[in-house]
Amino acid sequence: MAYAKDLAAVRVRFSPSPTGHWQMGGVRTALFNWLFARQHGGVFILRIEDTDAERSRREYETEILETLAWLGLEWDEGPIAASAAQNQKYVGQFFPYRQSERTEMYKRYLQKLLDEGKAYYCYCTKEELTDERESFTAQGLPPKYSGHCRSISQPPVGKIPELIRFKTSEAKVEFKDMIRGHVIFDGSLFGDMVIARNLESPLYNFAVVVDDYEMKISHVIRGEDHLSNTPKQILIQKAIGAGEPIYAHLPLILAPNRAKLSKRFTEDSILSYRDAGYLPEAILNFAALLGWHPKDDQELFSLEELKKAFDLRRAQKAGAIFNEEKLDWLNAQHLRKLGADEIIIRLRPLLDAKKMDVPEDFLKKVISVLAPRMTTLADFFEFGRFFFKLPKYDPKILIFKDDAPQKTLEILKKVREQFASLEYADFHRDRLVFALAELIDEEGRGNVLWPLRVAVSGLAASPDPLEIVEILGKDESLNRLRHAIGALQNFLATA
Repeated sequence: MAYAKDLAAVRVRFSPSPTGHWQMGGVRTALFNWLFARQHGGVFILRIEDTDAERSRREYETEILETLAWLGLEWDEGPIAASAAQNQKYVGQFFPYRQSERTEMYKRYLQKLLDEGKAYYCYCTKEELTDERESFTAQGLPPKYSGHCRSISQPPVGKIPELIRFKTSEAKVEFKDMIRGHVIFDGSLFGDMVIARNLESPLYNFAVVVDDYEMKISHVIRGEDHLSNTPKQILIQKAIGAGEPIYAHLPLILAPNRAKLSKRFTEDSILSYRDAGYLPEAILNFAALLGWHPKDDQELFSLEELKKAFDLRRAQKAGAIFNEEKLDWLNAQHLRKLGADEIIIRLRPLLDAKKMDVPEDFLKKVISVLAPRMTTLADFFEFGRFFFKLPKYDPKILIFKDDAPQKTLEILKKVREQFASLEYADFHRDRLVFALAELIDEEGRGNVLWPLRVAVSGLAASPDPLEIVEILGKDESLNRLRHAIGALQNFLATA
């Protein structure tokens, strides 16, 4: 199969267009190319395809670079080495290639095709082309270009060139795809395709072919949405004398109901997952499983493990399902593998964004309690906000089941008295358990620990209340118990 062709000289490229937010499909394409290159000692190239000048935005390019840096997917060459001052935006030592900076090269190839009669200027206006397409459609024919300007030897009087068209062969185009096998397209359905607006403005299919040839790309690994572009690019390759790379078209990514992904998944940037507290390890792990299956049933992979296990031939043809529950599970599993120190490093950007200056020793204590319950880093703030500020709560939730409010009040007073009698050094869980043992025996475990839980957390559901007390320390715990006692006294006075 084509897979075995010249693996010693593997050169692949990830070539996003900076015309919108980068999403999970782009992550998967970048990852599969990166893994393939790393497995075969090859070269992974980043090429920004910004020939669409009207829609391309530098902020989207910056987003691509920032995402690659966050994911740790470095590329291996570029037009010049990146300066040290730029390294926070660039992974490794190179700037990306940009098609907008390669215009002169495209111009040479376009002129060569024109000189050889393999391409020609088209003088048809937009209105004329629209009328032609509508006429073909009304007759039940493919809405392709009729070839009106193909044989024109002299420019029509009073007209200027509108486009440059490629003389498309009407023969069948066949190629082998690493994932889809033998693929055939009917060239007669294409018509003479537009390859440039003018010598200075090449279009996607032409620029891609020239770039892949000049960069000696050996394998083109990309999404199934590009499958229909492949025969057109093969025809252009033949016209300029370029060899044909090996193709692999990855399956579409579908919603859980196998429908097209909703706008929620297609309009948000992948960096929104970072800002929501997802780990890059989990994003890469999730992307790898979108249409690829390892030999065994392993689901949890580090990037290093993926480098060893990945085999592009195990990619599937059928659509890949985007399952957010699976992503959450993977993120939780990767989070469990991190120690407290590493979690703090990952949390710091989120803490800084919220302008929270939290001492590291306090962070470690909170993380030790919350980490087993967290799915994302953002859960630190969701589950642990009460550590930093006691939320408002209804004093009625201090009361355990059918206990009388007065009984709960007396229990809280006794708990506070016990805690007040302890030394600061005694505020650790084992000593706290011992201090409350007699009261729990007398009143019942839930009758004591329920109101204590609410008093120190403001919540009906929280981690072990004695672990919370240990983390908060003596002064803050006594303050919160004092607040609970006062709130319950006010409730009784107005009941």
